[in-house]
Amino acid sequence: MSKFENAMKLMEERCGNDKEVVIALATISLTPNAAGNPRPAVRMVCAYYEDGVFYVSTDAKKNKMLQIEKNNEVAVAGLDWFAFHGKAENLGWVKDEKNAEIRAKFKKIFDWFDEVGDEDNPDSIVLRITLTEGTIIDNERKFGEQMYEVDFINKTAK
Repeated sequence: MSKFENAMKLMEERCGNDKEVVIALATISLTPNAAGNPRPAVRMVCAYYEDGVFYVSTDAKKNKMLQIEKNNEVAVAGLDWFAFHGKAENLGWVKDEKNAEIRAKFKKIFDWFDEVGDEDNPDSIVLRITLTEGTIIDNERKFGEQMYEVDFINKTAK
């Protein structure tokens, strides 16, 4: 088994298997710092993970989405010892036919979704975060290594 396959097994064990994961999602703020430089903005979001992608239910008018419209490069991190970069994309209204499978998973995985998902609001959207690279730590060395530096694009790990 390759290091990449082991890293993906670890990610699936920690974040996959149809479970809700709380992650920190960092974007670039639309408001620069006092010196005029870009600054980060981070918030906690509920997500589910599948095949190198996190899916988030959110509102298209939230600051994170306005920031992603300007710069779709994001970073995510979790208490399960991972930190990754990725590309974020608004997949549109959660009730759009093309999002039916994701919506069904939201309903299954997020026990709060029916109550607060605001599905009938066209601004209730699916945010897809496609991971590009980053690091996951396995202090137990369950799959061999203590740390995997993962390249999701080329499907490699060091």
